[in-house]
Amino acid sequence: MANAGRDGASWRRKFGRAIHGMAVGIRSESSFAVHFFAAAVVLVAGGMLRMCVAEWAVLLLSITIVMTAELFNSALERMARAVSKEHNPHLADALDTSSGAVLAAAVGAAVVGTLVFLNRLWEVL
Repeated sequence: MANAGRDGASWRRKFGRAIHGMAVGIRSESSFAVHFFAAAVVLVAGGMLRMCVAEWAVLLLSITIVMTAELFNSALERMARAVSKEHNPHLADALDTSSGAVLAAAVGAAVVGTLVFLNRLWEVL
């Protein structure tokens, strides 16, 4: 099979698994609602301000980084629950670190968004 990976799964099946994983992560993490709302506000505001291609690219990359960090955080949380139900300081540190990664991505995206929007507002006004 020419398009099969090492485990024998087709690319179509791998993409299906990836989409399923995204859906599981989104459904299981309440923070996604906040991030989706913020992304929607950014997209609407960007459309209203007629962002250029470069501005859209930076904004969409920032949104993607935050959502990806959330997915990794969700995956780590699910794995930690599967490994142990008891408190484990190493798992707790790993979970805190992944939450910190989400926070870093969100703060970075907010700074990038602020710079892009302030620049665009300066040009429009």
